[in-house]
Amino acid sequence: MTDMDSTAFDWQSFLRVWSGEWADSVPDDELRDEDETARETRWLGFPPASEERITAMEERLGRRMPPSYRAFLRISDGWRHAGGFVWRLAGTGHARWHANESGLAEFFEEHLDEDAGPEERREAALWRRALQLDVESDATRVLLDPGDVDERGEWAVYTWASWRAAPPERFADFGAFMREMHREFHQLRARSGDGAPEFVNDTTRGLDARMDEARSTALRGDWERALSVLDEAKEYGRPRAAGLGDQIRRLLGETYMVHFEDVVTDPTYAPDLLPPLVAEQAAYSHRGDSTLRFSLRGADQDLVSLAYATLDEVRSGAYRYTAGGPFGEAVERARELARWGDTDGAWRTLTDALPLWEPLGPDHLAPLGWLADPVLGPLLTQERGRELLSTPRGGQSGAIPVPTAGGQSGAVPGPAGALDPDGLAWLAEPDPGNNRVSYRFVLVEGADPQELPARLADGDGATLGAPETRWEARRRALVDRGEFPPFEDRALMSVGRAGAGWSFAFDSEPAPFDPERFISPAEAASVDSTRAVVVWSALRTHHRPSFHLSVARDGAEQYAFTYAEGEIRRSGDIPRALDPSRFFGDRADDAEAERAVLEAVAEEFGVTLPRHALVRGRLHTFTTRSWRRPPRDGETYTVIRVG
Repeated sequence: MTDMDSTAFDWQSFLRVWSGEWADSVPDDELRDEDETARETRWLGFPPASEERITAMEERLGRRMPPSYRAFLRISDGWRHAGGFVWRLAGTGHARWHANESGLAEFFEEHLDEDAGPEERREAALWRRALQLDVESDATRVLLDPGDVDERGEWAVYTWASWRAAPPERFADFGAFMREMHREFHQLRARSGDGAPEFVNDTTRGLDARMDEARSTALRGDWERALSVLDEAKEYGRPRAAGLGDQIRRLLGETYMVHFEDVVTDPTYAPDLLPPLVAEQAAYSHRGDSTLRFSLRGADQDLVSLAYATLDEVRSGAYRYTAGGPFGEAVERARELARWGDTDGAWRTLTDALPLWEPLGPDHLAPLGWLADPVLGPLLTQERGRELLSTPRGGQSGAIPVPTAGGQSGAVPGPAGALDPDGLAWLAEPDPGNNRVSYRFVLVEGADPQELPARLADGDGATLGAPETRWEARRRALVDRGEFPPFEDRALMSVGRAGAGWSFAFDSEPAPFDPERFISPAEAASVDSTRAVVVWSALRTHHRPSFHLSVARDGAEQYAFTYAEGEIRRSGDIPRALDPSRFFGDRADDAEAERAVLEAVAEEFGVTLPRHALVRGRLHTFTTRSWRRPPRDGETYTVIRVG
């Protein structure tokens, strides 16, 4: 049912359909004495009100009634069972001004905030001015509001029930309210328990047929059209409609109230739909919390056990998304790219293979288990989710053109843009919260990322940890940290690939730069005929802004410079492109100098660092040996102990 102008809406047909659906589905134990006749006659209404009766009501109330309510009264002078909680709705003889007889005006006015606007205050005064339409109900009020009138002369309808613990719900007019009550009736009947008559009628058959088509529509890439159909079916309580729509919503980045209802409890789909649900819980709940935060109504014990086992896997970082066939092979390639930082390449690998993805059944609209994978999950953005949903898959061969408001076919969205800019200059851009004021990294040419611990760490530190976010890695490092001498500066580094032939180790939160005790790791990183570049930027710190660059080859430093406290110290034959006087000579803005020198380093060595992986992704980490030399005789250091 769609909203229509009250003069064009076919009240007669609408009310007859509703009455017949009710008569065929009402259980005997729900019938009241006055309902027997309604079931026999298949009519929930009453005789129509004459124009004279409507006019007499208006004279009694002192107001002309809004168009949609007048049109309704001409068909039925009142109504039974408007939804599930209003048993009798007023006609011409029972409509009356509420006049705050319940004292609710004071209740709502007392709970207004001091900064409440005119709209909120007007709604609080609803109880003093509105027309009451509920005659018999389950503590549910239905009010026509003459203080909320649109350009058509329609009055808004408000409903409120104390047991719902929610503010009044607004409907644009009486027709919109009645159509919602019809949907509410369907929702409640669709969930009737054992013993109730089977709830099948022309409305349900039509909605289910449209849902079947929506599945194919979604797989062809027209997710917006499919979601519109599924949402309408959900409003009528059609089974699996919410679970199908939730699959689309989750890929759009929505997580609130997304539970894949009725579909996740099907063992066919649970292996792919449970992981994103438990991943969301794992991210926002305490590790010791063993209660599932989402509904698995109707699930058997095996499926509940699978949910708990998956939650344990996700929390431990052991969960790995897998899929069958060629798409599954692409998943493995994508994971390998993503775990070394190439998130753009990983995403392209997934989307290129998406047409080969095979659904687990007809109610499976897209791959979703990868969202819980610790390496693949961070690939998702809202734009990428739209791209995935717009890509034909599951044996479908083309998207349906999307109609626009003017009736023309809209273009299918193109590939989502890359998240990683080329080069290094992005490091000079402010990040959310302006937390990246200092960072350091090592670039090694001709070495794979997994080789870097052996070059930059000692003992137990020379092992890569599992992929983690920066926050996870730092939290673990604090727990696992051994006894290090207090003067040491061991860096927790994330590793990955830095472009063709280069690997990187990156620290986003280094200790303060101390040029007098600093030891560049470039020489140690450049063994075995390789080249290494070390950069440490602290230009945006409030204390002693500084910048360091050193380059080594085959275990020996080639050149280096350090800019600190307005002075430049240099060594070796520095190429003109990297001459520090070009960046730190007459420049008054350290941020401008930072960008310029980073651009020069990227150009000189052909390197890049992956922003998305470093900021939002999960990468392997390790802890380096100290970047500071030990104290010399006569030098002192401070030890701070807490607790």
